[in-house]
Amino acid sequence: MKDYLDLDVPITEEPRELRTEVMTLNVGPQHPSTHGVLRVVVTLSGEEVLDLVPHIGYLHTGFEKNMEYRTYTQVITYTPRMDYLHSFAHDLAYALAVEKLVGAVVPPRAETIRIILNELSRLASHLVFLGTGLLDLGALTPFFYAFRERETILDLFEWVTGQRFHHNYIRIGGVKEDLPEEFVPELKKLLQVLPHRIDEYEALFAESPIFYERARGVGVIPPEVAINLGLTGGSLRASGVNYDVRKAYPYAGYDTYRFDVPLGEHGDVFDRMIIRIREMRESVKIIQQALERLEPGPVRDPNPQITPPPRHLLETSMEAVIYHFKHYTEGFHPPKGEVYVPTESARGELGYYIVSDGGSMPYRVKVRAPSFVNLQSLPYACKGEQVPDMVAIIASLDPVMGDVDR
Repeated sequence: MKDYLDLDVPITEEPRELRTEVMTLNVGPQHPSTHGVLRVVVTLSGEEVLDLVPHIGYLHTGFEKNMEYRTYTQVITYTPRMDYLHSFAHDLAYALAVEKLVGAVVPPRAETIRIILNELSRLASHLVFLGTGLLDLGALTPFFYAFRERETILDLFEWVTGQRFHHNYIRIGGVKEDLPEEFVPELKKLLQVLPHRIDEYEALFAESPIFYERARGVGVIPPEVAINLGLTGGSLRASGVNYDVRKAYPYAGYDTYRFDVPLGEHGDVFDRMIIRIREMRESVKIIQQALERLEPGPVRDPNPQITPPPRHLLETSMEAVIYHFKHYTEGFHPPKGEVYVPTESARGELGYYIVSDGGSMPYRVKVRAPSFVNLQSLPYACKGEQVPDMVAIIASLDPVMGDVDR
């Protein structure tokens, strides 16, 4: 064997010139860092991202078209499956749109219950965002901390709706049924500890020099670019743009609640993370105010053409039997017209556009889903960054692919 350590062997090869070749890389569609079935085609020069193209459509749900072949009541089984992390937002947005179409009147207690559950669902969604987002950056401990509180919230949902995920609880004209007795005491226990836990989350990562170096100045989206790209929600407010649908176009009584809209300054990954933490504190404030005004009363619109009669009336009233039969076999018939209602989900502006032709099923349903629109900011935010930074940027935009592939 030739001894390559022999100093007498002459070196005749000239040193070769180093060069960088552009490489195209697939990330996803089945990859933890894409937060769902998102495929990202990345053009790289070494570790630098030269270009990035998001590819969607791998979920193939077809929810919007399916809704056009179901009665207005049956559609409610589809809405929570689009954004499975903040499912109450879709339930509420759809119900508000149909109620505007038919002129339904939501009782005050039902409206307050909706606010409580919607903000709890926002908290649960932000907890998933926080835990999984930091997991993408290599921080394992915050994931367990965040999911500890999320499990408590899901327990509350299970008491109210019987479900931990797809709740099917909000109805046209109110909610399915009243809150169970144990719900309010257990919720108050959670609200006593949650502010301290939120402080704990922030201390775990926001004050970490490692997180600061990984997130500050990464994936910057200036305010004018964010507006032009249609960004909404925390990703827009992180760029300093003060737009929250709950304030700009109040719905469900949000204009009667006191809460602030947190804003960022730099529009980077750091601000997009911190904004969600601050929004969690505001959600706690809203829930506390809602509990103070939770008075006894009905939870459904009494109009029998919209709300089926209580089951105990079916034993004594033939008219109640007829209304019950008509509601569950044919449904109600809104007048001809069209309506659009925007709301604020955990990811941004969520709106339902519904067209009625006077039948028992929607003629057209179109959902303005924030994750779909927010994704188009990904190429802008990632260009010039490194591959690990791309993972952090995707997490900071908080996409849910059920919200995209509708």
